[in-house]
Amino acid sequence: MSGAVENRLQKAFKKAMGRFGVIDDGDHILVGLSGGKDSLLLLELLAKRSRIIKPRFTVEAIHVRMANVKYETSTEYLESFCTSLGVKLHVVTTSFDETIPTHKPKCFLCSWHRRKQMFNLAQQLGCNKIALGHHNDDIIHTALMNTIFQGHFSTMPVVLHMRKMPITIIRPLCYCEEKDIREYAIEAGYQKQVKLCPYETDSHRTTIRNLYAQIEQMAPEARYSIWNALEAEGKLVEN
Repeated sequence: MSGAVENRLQKAFKKAMGRFGVIDDGDHILVGLSGGKDSLLLLELLAKRSRIIKPRFTVEAIHVRMANVKYETSTEYLESFCTSLGVKLHVVTTSFDETIPTHKPKCFLCSWHRRKQMFNLAQQLGCNKIALGHHNDDIIHTALMNTIFQGHFSTMPVVLHMRKMPITIIRPLCYCEEKDIREYAIEAGYQKQVKLCPYETDSHRTTIRNLYAQIEQMAPEARYSIWNALEAEGKLVEN
């Protein structure tokens, strides 16, 4: 990294470590590596941080391919990226049955099966944490989406202690803004994903993203107001 964007991302990453304690000494962390800019940055930050004496932790990565959904990044590129960081990559392929009637949207089914593979591998490897690449914008957008479409004020927590297994979900990019990640991805030359998912239009997320852009134009401090409300209501850490 270099320049102002490096300083902002590094500062945001360290803030998450200090504020939420996302990394502890002795952690064995499995990173969900989709191949998008967010997960690539997450892996890079964690891998480089793991070389520092304290805290001491281990990082591995998993890339889950969905056999029946075209949404891919070159395996060769991901392997090369992980090798350059000294991180072991696990590539897993799964799928879901599209013929079974269900009220669940396809995006939910795809995400659920991907998560299942991550949990399975994490337990096999003895990992105590799974790191996901959701950033500040993702968390805020989810809060708006849940409020408007689900009728409750909640979001993806920065720290989520699973109740049925000894694994904690962490989101170390929680203070990183998407515009900074996008800028760095271009500087670093991250390879873009091939996005041909037939179910992308089923999601409300694009609608919320556009709505939030309008809200920020009207109230530039909206990002901080929503974040502060989430923190005040205890929505960013879930035990």
